[in-house]
Amino acid sequence: MFIDSHCHLSFPELSTEIDAVLARMRASGVVGALNVCTTLEEFSRVRDLAGSHDNLCCSVGVHPDYLSDLAPGSPPLEEPTIERLVTLAAHPKVVAIGETGLDYYRLKEPLDWQRERFRVHIRAARSTAKPLIVHTRAAAEDTIRLMREEGADACGGVMHCFTEDWATACAALDLGFYISFSGIVTFRNANALRDVARRVPDDRFLIETDSPYLAPVPMRGKANEPAYVAYVAAGLASVRGQSIDRIGELSTFNFQRLFRYL
Repeated sequence: MFIDSHCHLSFPELSTEIDAVLARMRASGVVGALNVCTTLEEFSRVRDLAGSHDNLCCSVGVHPDYLSDLAPGSPPLEEPTIERLVTLAAHPKVVAIGETGLDYYRLKEPLDWQRERFRVHIRAARSTAKPLIVHTRAAAEDTIRLMREEGADACGGVMHCFTEDWATACAALDLGFYISFSGIVTFRNANALRDVARRVPDDRFLIETDSPYLAPVPMRGKANEPAYVAYVAAGLASVRGQSIDRIGELSTFNFQRLFRYL
């Protein structure tokens, strides 16, 4: 059996057919999923969906890319505070803080607001004793630096959709974080990532889809969904020389230990 440790079921690509998505999960041996929040405006939908299904849990946080809605002229999104995140995280279905982190790929300096937002999330995670879901893209050095400065090892968490090098993985592992692999590990040009996936200890990896994005081989080109995490498991099994069942067993146990749910 498998658990999708990171998906966005509240996004329109999946939310409009949620019953069918959940049925395909079950048919593929996916027993649960963590529905990840990206804005405070989205949180009520994320929370209510998790609250309606025993096999779903959720997070609360604001993605590092989001400063305002994508629509021109729309108002800024609500900026998270420690107090607001702590209050929302008190819901029993909220098992993590995030998705948070740094992303220098899409946005350019000055990004002090993004770094401060990351610090706020780390402090909220420490305050709630709930793990942190970290997004990092083109910002690995600063991501690790801020995690160290803010004492992220006190709450732990996961480096989601990991695409960095082994040195970055080691730095995160040293802070007590898990490494989560998405469908990218199945992509033809992902040899460096597969080398990292081969080396992460059995007790420190997770699997995810990041759906509706990044559909794994052989589903590339389609909208991703939690059922496809089985293909991520198959890709890891090949890389690590383990059976798919073993990957499922290890990643499920790791998920339950980190998030204390499902």
